[in-house]
Amino acid sequence: MALPYPSWTQQGESHVGKYTGHAGPGKQLYYRYCWGCHGFRGDGNGENWIPSGSYPYQPYLNIQPRNFVTATFKCRSTPTGTLPTDEDLYNTLVRGINNSNMPSWITLTGQNRADLVAFIKTLSERWKNDKAGTPINVPAEPALTLDSIKHGKELFTKLECWKCHGPEGRGDGPSASTLTDSNDQPIRPYNFSGGSRFKCGTSNSDLYKIFMTGVDGTPMPSFADVVKPEEAWDLVHYLRTLQVYHKTPELTLWMGSKEGAAIVSQLRVSGTATGSGIK
Repeated sequence: MALPYPSWTQQGESHVGKYTGHAGPGKQLYYRYCWGCHGFRGDGNGENWIPSGSYPYQPYLNIQPRNFVTATFKCRSTPTGTLPTDEDLYNTLVRGINNSNMPSWITLTGQNRADLVAFIKTLSERWKNDKAGTPINVPAEPALTLDSIKHGKELFTKLECWKCHGPEGRGDGPSASTLTDSNDQPIRPYNFSGGSRFKCGTSNSDLYKIFMTGVDGTPMPSFADVVKPEEAWDLVHYLRTLQVYHKTPELTLWMGSKEGAAIVSQLRVSGTATGSGIK
């Protein structure tokens, strides 16, 4: 069966480190592994999303897969509204998207992933007309201090992060139930209290980039024009303390203070081995 493939993209390539990806083999990989969710044409309307069969009223997936035709991507190192770099797309294939049905494709080879990136870029004419944005500068992380954590806590309130993410960072703020993404689908704010990673990575620099680039296609904006770099790092240090079951240097330092110990103790669920006593 011949698969649809725009003529102007036949020579599509990606460049990630030592790999040069090619759209031809990437197309074969896409129609083997990806189209069931992302759709035959890459528009996010794969059979796993469209209601059918035993799911007559709701799709199998609870979050619509990425629409590659519009080329709006959540996880980027580039400014809001710009296309991601080849490496950004490659890294998403490596790590997957936390709290979604997008898995890590670490089982594929590096060349396979580079080929997939090359093909994904053929699915939208944005890649024909626009260039990827220039990655933002991520300054060196300043020393971790209690003052940094406390200032981050103040910024969390001042910038009204709590309205979506909740006062305790559980994703249950007063606006949480009203939020929708660029597909007009309901979307929940990130819950910082669970797990050890974020939607777009695991490191502090990954979290810094989320602040400064935003999560395009969602209500999470870029704060690049609102906060200074040192303030963004303070927010990073504070948000790490909300991961109350993940031991980090930030949480350890915070719990060493009287204020931090009291707050963390209140945030941690207790009473049952499974936490089933949560109200």
